[in-house]
Amino acid sequence: MRSPVINHESINGLVDADPIFGDIVSRYGVPPSWSRPEGFETMCRIILEQQVSLSSAKATYLKLCDLIDHVTPERLAMSSIEKMRAATVSRQKASYIIGLAKEVLEGRFDFALLSEVSIEEATARLLSIRGIGQWSAGVYLLFCLQAPDIFPSGDIALIRTAKELWQINSSTDLNTYAEMRWKGYRSTAAFLMWHFYLCKRNREFVI
Repeated sequence: MRSPVINHESINGLVDADPIFGDIVSRYGVPPSWSRPEGFETMCRIILEQQVSLSSAKATYLKLCDLIDHVTPERLAMSSIEKMRAATVSRQKASYIIGLAKEVLEGRFDFALLSEVSIEEATARLLSIRGIGQWSAGVYLLFCLQAPDIFPSGDIALIRTAKELWQINSSTDLNTYAEMRWKGYRSTAAFLMWHFYLCKRNREFVI
């Protein structure tokens, strides 16, 4: 079993690498060790979360649950884009989710195998699926597999936090900075930055 992203060693290592994270911990404490279950259902939720707020994505997900009862590959593969539109799922995301369901049902993709291979291989397998890009793959690896050194630099909250704390304005520059300063602890960096972003705005993480 993989160690959780947030642990004593990772926090201390990251604070030693960049004292700004020490300021975050001093101000807001250590974030929870957020996690999500592995599998198809979680990836569907991550697809719904692309380019929208977590609360908006959760509302859409709950509508989808009401519509089809259980979010499973079997039910989604038999669904249609038009039916999913009734749950306010965008046409593009509906296409991605139906395609993913068919990949799973037809045996071309197995979420269970991701935990048995290297993070690099797991990333490559996720990116081979239409509709799963670097952000979606990174979020899955972070929350489901607790990968220790993943940084979804295109995340809007991370970019906003980086601009505020490090005066970094783009995902490209943020990715470069994370590689240079936080390598080995980039997952912990992402968790702490999300923690800062949420706490400062009096928001809670939407699981």
